[in-house]
Amino acid sequence: MTPVIVVPYHQDELLPAGSLPVPGDGHRTVSPSLPDGDVWHRLTSLYDAVADEVAAAGTPPVVVSGDCLVSVGVLAGTQRAGADPSVIWFDAHGDVHTLETSTSGYLGGLSLRLLLGAHADRIARLGLRPVAEDRVTLVGARDLDPAEVDYLATAAIQRRSVTDTVVPDGPVVLHIDLDVIDAEDLPGLLFPVPGGPSAGAVVDAVRRIVDTGQVVALDIACPWHPADDPRRAELLTALIG
Repeated sequence: MTPVIVVPYHQDELLPAGSLPVPGDGHRTVSPSLPDGDVWHRLTSLYDAVADEVAAAGTPPVVVSGDCLVSVGVLAGTQRAGADPSVIWFDAHGDVHTLETSTSGYLGGLSLRLLLGAHADRIARLGLRPVAEDRVTLVGARDLDPAEVDYLATAAIQRRSVTDTVVPDGPVVLHIDLDVIDAEDLPGLLFPVPGGPSAGAVVDAVRRIVDTGQVVALDIACPWHPADDPRRAELLTALIG
């Protein structure tokens, strides 16, 4: 049985009950008491706990959370377990900002760049080993800020669509931000973007990649407004398998 780890947070804020309608009742929930201090101190405390759960899972886990930053803990956990994975990143956004390039100040926009080694001092507690650009595939990104366009123009990151994603050799962390799905197909997203693939196309792509047997962790970010929508539970059920 696939271990499912639920992290009911959007950054360092605990989400309302029911925000992540994961099927079944056998999942593990990571919800530590976060310390006082700045946001980075709180986030690294949370992601250290996530990394421990991922490392202890034994078999490739599914991690479900409220935002993309949790991927820092997921990658650190796979590394603690002895893996050296590449990253496939499904997202409507680039998430390759730095603190210097972000115009909004939204930390989620740094998520993928942190995995690449940016601001290592902010997350040093995790012991994360950066992933080389040429071992990262960005899938479905279509809403990019100018600084992200400039960075990606010279970075060795591969760009793919949902239907033509190529799985690299070796272990893989597969990250799915559900806003990669077309906004009309998944209402209620915090940062909806039109012109994306259908939910069905994303589920098919995820299942194809997972079926290679190379995925050491499936990381699903659910950045949506609170809503009682049965389609969300159906989507998570399809993705978890």
